[in-house]
This record gives sequence, C-alpha cells and structure tokens, in this order.
Amino acid sequence: MTAEKTTRRSAGLLLFRTGAGRGLEVFIGHMGGPFWAGREEAAWSVPKGEYGPDEEPEAAARREFEEEFGHPAPEGAWVALGEARQASGKTVSVWALEGEADPAAAVPGTFSMEWPRKSGTLREFPEMDRFAWCTPEEAADRLVKGQRVFVDRLRERLAEGGA
Repeated sequence: MTAEKTTRRSAGLLLFRTGAGRGLEVFIGHMGGPFWAGREEAAWSVPKGEYGPDEEPEAAARREFEEEFGHPAPEGAWVALGEARQASGKTVSVWALEGEADPAAAVPGTFSMEWPRKSGTLREFPEMDRFAWCTPEEAADRLVKGQRVFVDRLRERLAEGGA
C-alpha cells in the first residue's frame, strides 16, 4: 500500500492601503535566515504559513500574520484572493485586508536551524527580518515569483470596486 501524498498548504494575509496621493501599496516581509540574507529580488513574501487539516485557512492566515509580524492583523473586511500553487508544490491561499501597520514596529517570530550547515551549532533567525510598504511594481520585483499573482488579483479587485 502506498502512502497518499498530501499537499502542503499555507495561508496568508496581504495588507494594503490607498489614498493620501500615494496610490496602492502592499505590506510584505523579507524572509529571514541565512539563505535570504543579502537578497532583495524574489526574497520577500506575504506574511503566511502552513496549516494542517484541523485548522481553517482564514484562522491560519490570521495566526501567521501575528506570528510573523508580531502584532495582530487590523480589523476589517477580508477579501479572498484565491489560491496559487508555488514552485515547491505548496498551495497558498491569500486574503487582502485594507489596513495600516508600521514596519518599524515588527516583532517577528523566530525559527531555529543548524548554521553554518553541518557545524552542530543551532542558531535562531527571524521568520521575516523586515517589513515594508511597496507599490505593486516594487512588490513584483521583491516577492517570490509564485506570490506575485496575489498583488495582480488585488489590483483587479480594486479596479472592479470589489475590495
């Protein structure tokens, strides 16, 4: 009997803001840890994380935003931006939420890993080491390729008057 392969799933929350003559901006985080250090292009992400079969994706998105940014998501109406399959095979679901967050106020969660590899030394790194508000064009360069679709979908929703 073969084991059934389960799809890894993540859920995230894409904050956005408009107005004050600045146009649309989205709130994204730079991935922490040694692999992403020194990289800017395709090294940023929507605050998101994996969830299991016993957790609702919206609850996971809320939990992960708070874990990665260090503060709860603002109150407001969530707008579903759908799912996208990542290069890793993981399926990511994202919601958009209009709200404010101060990048300088981040208190990111951490993870541990052996670093340098095969050194026997366990080090702790932030899940996301910094956050920023970006225009959709800036986000297109910064976000990992598989998440850029969520910014495009947000722009479409806003153009339709649906967010």
